[in-house]
Amino acid sequence: MELENIVANTVLLKAREGGGGNRKGKSKKWKQMLQFPHISMCEELRQNTEKDYSTLCERQPIGRLLFRQFCDTRPELRCCVKFLDAVAEYEVTPDEKRRECGQELVNKYFNPKSEDHVPEVEEAMLVQCADRLQQEACKELFKDCTKLIHDYLSMAPFADYLDSMYYNRFLQWKWLERQPVTKNTFRQYRVLGKGGFGEVCACQVRATGKMYACKKLEKKRIKKRKGESMALNEKQILEKVNSRFVVSLAYAYETKDALCLVLTLMNGGDLKFHIYHMGESGFDEKRAVFYSAEICCGLEDLHRERIVYRDLKPENILLDDHGHIRISDLGLAVHVPEGQTIKGRVGTVGYMAPEVVKNERYTFSPDWWALGCLLYEMIEGQSPFQQRKKKIKREEVEKLVREVEEEYSSKFSEDAKSLCKMLLAKDPKVRLGCQGNGASEVKAHPIFRSINFKRLEAGMLEPPFIPDPQAIYCKDVLDIEQFSTVKGVDLEPKDESFYSKVSTGSVSIPWQNEMIETGCFAELNVFYQDGTVPPDLDWRGQPSPPPKQGLLQRLFGRQDCCGNCSDSDDEPTRL
Repeated sequence: MELENIVANTVLLKAREGGGGNRKGKSKKWKQMLQFPHISMCEELRQNTEKDYSTLCERQPIGRLLFRQFCDTRPELRCCVKFLDAVAEYEVTPDEKRRECGQELVNKYFNPKSEDHVPEVEEAMLVQCADRLQQEACKELFKDCTKLIHDYLSMAPFADYLDSMYYNRFLQWKWLERQPVTKNTFRQYRVLGKGGFGEVCACQVRATGKMYACKKLEKKRIKKRKGESMALNEKQILEKVNSRFVVSLAYAYETKDALCLVLTLMNGGDLKFHIYHMGESGFDEKRAVFYSAEICCGLEDLHRERIVYRDLKPENILLDDHGHIRISDLGLAVHVPEGQTIKGRVGTVGYMAPEVVKNERYTFSPDWWALGCLLYEMIEGQSPFQQRKKKIKREEVEKLVREVEEEYSSKFSEDAKSLCKMLLAKDPKVRLGCQGNGASEVKAHPIFRSINFKRLEAGMLEPPFIPDPQAIYCKDVLDIEQFSTVKGVDLEPKDESFYSKVSTGSVSIPWQNEMIETGCFAELNVFYQDGTVPPDLDWRGQPSPPPKQGLLQRLFGRQDCCGNCSDSDDEPTRL
């Protein structure tokens, strides 16, 4: 049985490394799977796509790159894009170097004699920026200038882009993005753990080699536990949130027995594993503060979308290959309508805020309370209101949460103690994060004085711990308890409408990021150097019909692979 675990881990590690060879996990036929349609096949997409500059040219990763390629063909637009990139670099420059970086930017883009001069920025704005730079090199110094440039680009340049071959190529990528997703889109690997409705296993996209975690929601289990609204809610929230600090939903599809959510793969394990199973319980303060800062950014991104998470605890915070964290398992998260409050005694015992325990109304306050619990646990090596492996009745834990002040050992510095106390204020009206400015209040605490949040949000700060790439930070295959068979439940045709709401295929931004990260975009997105239009983008030439096959070819020849068949003998072994 130990051999089975070794084989499962070895196969997964090989897949994570790219499976050997120079394809980096891609199928032999990956270019056929990602073959552009002729532009004439994208006409319906063209008609139905909203022509919004911000959505098409900034928010969508492939759209952003193609718009910039278009701008690169015109010197005056090229300067605008270079200026926007320079401002982005200025904003993440370390504090001590920012003034120098800002001065270089002013000299290069605001000087009429410079070849990179941006004439769209008005004289008064230039003078104001230059003066403010001398006083304080704040991160938002060029905010008005960048808005002005985006406003300019969104007018005539954007209209010209929509008539260009670069936008036509964007439509081809969107056509690929919208192709059906099935279990054959992926290779499946070992089980990593259990979710509420089924297993979570590692998987790999055949066309790109990108690794993900596949969360399976068994249809019969969902129906038996009346979990339809919970499953759909989690899927819709995951789809809506696009944050570096929250797991992303990349695909949603169905099989005969399950609904499958394909999520960011976090190879570094969860914080509970690291707090309690990696030497002495707890972390040093520097590591605890780093994770708290990233969690704070994740909560800020959720709250910006008016989503309260409600289940912040160590096992729901996962580490990636590089040691950065992401919030996972959004099954209890819920949208809070603007100007309203919600009610619900949901969460995990020991992490639920007093107002949740008392069944009072709230908005985002429970998440800041739970951050206080988590920071305390990371430093102390145990939860503030519950001792690990010690059975205490739920009622007793809830009484501690409502009435008793937590105790602090010598492990806490004054700053750490101060932040925990402010987050664990029993009254949400005086709790840090709940006084009108949300995450900004928490970020301003002295414990984060050494954290440059702009750099943190750009993924530019070095984590204090980097997981071993050769380790599997989860239980052995045989130690993960298997789900029992669901009996007495029949799937009916009327259930299909729910399944169709969940299994909607690729999710736009994660899918486009996957194409860029895996090199597929760079390799396929080729234009002719002389500016002529490639055949697949040429409206004058319609796509040629596929060559007719002879009888023997039809009987014995392999059809072009659509991704629904096994590729070759030299693929990584699959379980």
